[in-house]
Amino acid sequence: MAKSGKRIRSAREGIERTKLYGLDEAVQMLKDRTKTKFDETIEVAMNLGVDPRHADQMVRGVVNLPNGTGRTVRVAVFARGDKAEEAKAAGADIVGAEDLVEQVQGGTIDFDRAIATPDMMALVGRLGKVLGPRGLMPNPRVGTVTPDVAAAVKASKGGAVEFRVEKAGIVHAGVGKASFDRKAIVENIRAFADAVQKAKPSGAKGNYVQRIAVTSTMGPGVKVDPSTVGASQA
Repeated sequence: MAKSGKRIRSAREGIERTKLYGLDEAVQMLKDRTKTKFDETIEVAMNLGVDPRHADQMVRGVVNLPNGTGRTVRVAVFARGDKAEEAKAAGADIVGAEDLVEQVQGGTIDFDRAIATPDMMALVGRLGKVLGPRGLMPNPRVGTVTPDVAAAVKASKGGAVEFRVEKAGIVHAGVGKASFDRKAIVENIRAFADAVQKAKPSGAKGNYVQRIAVTSTMGPGVKVDPSTVGASQA
């Protein structure tokens, strides 16, 4: 325990808690402080001026990170016939119809992203209570209910990140690994912030992007000046 405390204190050294850092500097600070044996994930969190309890203030979407996420995404596709074959050819990890629905209902969820063809949604809709709370429910707004399953599988495997604002008005995502070079992480964060900006709902009042912070799996949080990310606060 003492060793863990010492590591955390060491990681926080030189970071002022109240200071807003430029994005490039903040990312470099995280990279300099990753001392673990595994490749830590770099995450970004944005505090938005929305109340997602109101339908006109919900923020959700999907963004293709230009440099990928660095993680292996397991993709499940609910499809039949030719579409099932297309999904398999595109690299889907699990493909099925009624059998896959039964598997999920039985509590086996061996995937990180679910895609469905439109004709399967009557069946997949039964899984709302299981997949919904995990953020895995296919949705046409983020491109995971589509007849073009091959493109959706490739996007998911290639760095597509879904985002959805939480109750407290926070939206966050993994945007790469500590092993990525700084430029790649910065480009990914800017792409994510741009997508969140474009997803600004009609009901948002006042400052939309209020705060931004970056962190690594085991590292400290570093506050970022939103103007250096390219995120407009309006």
